[in-house]
Amino acid sequence: MSDLSLQRQNMVESQVRPSDVTDRRIPRAMNAVPREVFVSAPRRSLAYLDIDLPLDVPGSASSSRVLLAPRTFAKLLQLASIEPTDVVLDIGCGTGYSSAILGRLAQTVVALESEAALAQEATRVLQSLGADNVAVVHGNLPAGYPAEGPFDAIVIEGAVAAVPDALLGQLKDGGRLVAIVSDGRTGRAAVWQRSGSAVSERDGFDAAAPFLPGFAPVRRFVF
Repeated sequence: MSDLSLQRQNMVESQVRPSDVTDRRIPRAMNAVPREVFVSAPRRSLAYLDIDLPLDVPGSASSSRVLLAPRTFAKLLQLASIEPTDVVLDIGCGTGYSSAILGRLAQTVVALESEAALAQEATRVLQSLGADNVAVVHGNLPAGYPAEGPFDAIVIEGAVAAVPDALLGQLKDGGRLVAIVSDGRTGRAAVWQRSGSAVSERDGFDAAAPFLPGFAPVRRFVF
């Protein structure tokens, strides 16, 4: 077993399994997907630490994009209750790690990314891993991807000040959306579920993450 494979196994055993992640498919998927190939070579030795891992792809316009910390990401997926027959929208897929994991849990994944350089890298890495049920698309994150909706689940891979109605409108009846809602100081993961025309919200767990592009709070100036 290589050193990185051992680190990946340790990540699952020490960070994921003890964190109330009861869906056994999630740790299995995270043990199968090499997280290190989704980050730049200088960061590969850090791939399995329980931290938000910066994405420094050449040509990327933002220095704040990350892979969510493994523990946070696993618990977010647990909150989403992904089923094997689900069609999932992965918003802010970055270089594609989250989509690769979702591809092992769901039937189909639409991986939405707003930065062209990240979308290009996600396409390359996912193709190299044979993730044939994941399609990377380039577009505005808060707008979602209604052309392929409605979705059984939507996963937002970062913090939001609020969830846009446009995204909630892309959920199927019974569909779930998960995100980390933050005011810039504290954050909490939550799940929204559609039932007919109504959408309910339920708190999940304390969490922190950088804001995704287009989801940061609007700063208001008081004169």
